[in-house]
Amino acid sequence: MPPAVETSRLSGAFKRGVLWLLFLGPFFFLSYGFANHQSALRDAATGVASFYYSWERGIPLWPWTILPYWSIDLLYGFAFLCCRDRAETKRLGLRLLSAQLICVACFLAWPLRFDFERPPVEGLSGALFTALASFDLPYNQAPSLHITLLVIVWRQFAGVVDAPAVRGLIHAWAVLIALSVLTTWQHHFIDVPTGLAAGLVCLWLWPDEGRLRPANDRRWTLAFSYFLGAALFLAAALSLGGAAAVCAWPALSLALVAFNYAGAGAAGFQKHCGRHSLAARWLFLPYTCAAWVNSRLWTRGFPEPDRICDGVWLGRMPTAREFEAWAKKRGGDIALFDLCAELPAPALPVGAAYDGLPCLDLVSVPTSALMEAARRLDALRATRREVWVACALGYSRSAAVVAAWLLQTGRAADASQALALLRKARPRVALGAKSLARLEECTALPQGAS
Repeated sequence: MPPAVETSRLSGAFKRGVLWLLFLGPFFFLSYGFANHQSALRDAATGVASFYYSWERGIPLWPWTILPYWSIDLLYGFAFLCCRDRAETKRLGLRLLSAQLICVACFLAWPLRFDFERPPVEGLSGALFTALASFDLPYNQAPSLHITLLVIVWRQFAGVVDAPAVRGLIHAWAVLIALSVLTTWQHHFIDVPTGLAAGLVCLWLWPDEGRLRPANDRRWTLAFSYFLGAALFLAAALSLGGAAAVCAWPALSLALVAFNYAGAGAAGFQKHCGRHSLAARWLFLPYTCAAWVNSRLWTRGFPEPDRICDGVWLGRMPTAREFEAWAKKRGGDIALFDLCAELPAPALPVGAAYDGLPCLDLVSVPTSALMEAARRLDALRATRREVWVACALGYSRSAAVVAAWLLQTGRAADASQALALLRKARPRVALGAKSLARLEECTALPQGAS
């Protein structure tokens, strides 16, 4: 890119960053202060609860950690200087705005009070504690806005630095900031994981790649099922207390899965080139683990793919070891075609190719997606001698795409014949009436050369 263009992009990003700071700065203090004020009024009228574990009494007070605690304010502003273009500036601004809205809404909905009394602190640390107390009250606790902002700012700085030494310094300072919310006696432990979750949600809402867009096909039944599961886990977290609070993580995970099925679609899993985004990886981890276990249980007797025809194989999402073993048997020129939105693809051996089109589980693949996936599969097969087509089980999404490929390349005359070819090689293939109807729509399309 010409230097003049690069300079123009950076200049535009800087100007927009200044505008975002001029808005976010006052909004931060006004909204944060309003939540503190409302909680103080509620505390005076009816009292405000505290939530902490007995072992937290043993957390030491390290006055010097008020320095990294305060440093988040500087990093908040400097993060905009790391933006390389207007789109990145906008994304950072929206993430920080979302963080403020989410946390303040939580502070107003369920205010919590910090319950430990900090002893007097002298010197520079004491002055910084005094300055903090001038506008802060012990109410805005869970989720920790400090941790939420740290996740966003940390991601921004780490994403633009390549030097290992500098990245290591960024990570070390970020960990120190995270630790400081406890060692300055500003937050109880529960505020930290909830703040981490809120920060990841903000990254997920405004991803580095793509956008969350409403899907035309609204899968309300599945969305309701996942939402009900989220409600049950949340109820367990709230009613049982103690260690059961960890149930809030799968509750959040299932709630986001429900959102994907109700609107965002496969894009909500934010899977690109076989890997999920940082936010999706952690937010969906409980669901991802359950989905992986489920896939192994359903296919425990059928771990290997089945050859359909002409170098196209159909199977479950392989592990790296399974794929490497299959590759050795095939003798090279191999590829993985991935239809699974919820599970990450394995690390592939050197020389293997990858392509894919993430699709939701348990719903029929739209006709347009079948057409696109069949075209890309045929293009991949043209450059590779053997292609493993995979989804979680290898029975539905991947089977529908292979069937569409059979139709598009003239290897099958209609959906029934395509299904018969699949079941001859892989008897457990399951395509419902809606999937077959969409495959029939593919038969009207021009046939391509194999």
